[in-house]
Amino acid sequence: MATRVETENGKSHQTADQREIAELKDVAEAAMCGFRQYAKARPEVVALWCVGIGFVLGWKLRP
Repeated sequence: MATRVETENGKSHQTADQREIAELKDVAEAAMCGFRQYAKARPEVVALWCVGIGFVLGWKLRP
């Protein structure tokens, strides 16, 4: 959660950085929601991508 900054008249507001973080959080949540919907519709495609990415990472990161 974004913290709020108190002004001299007692009102609070978010700084620009906090607004950007909140916007980024909203975008990330929307992307994950879309990914979950896609995964529910096409689980076999998501599973094959996960296996493929795991294979490549395991192959490239092997000591």
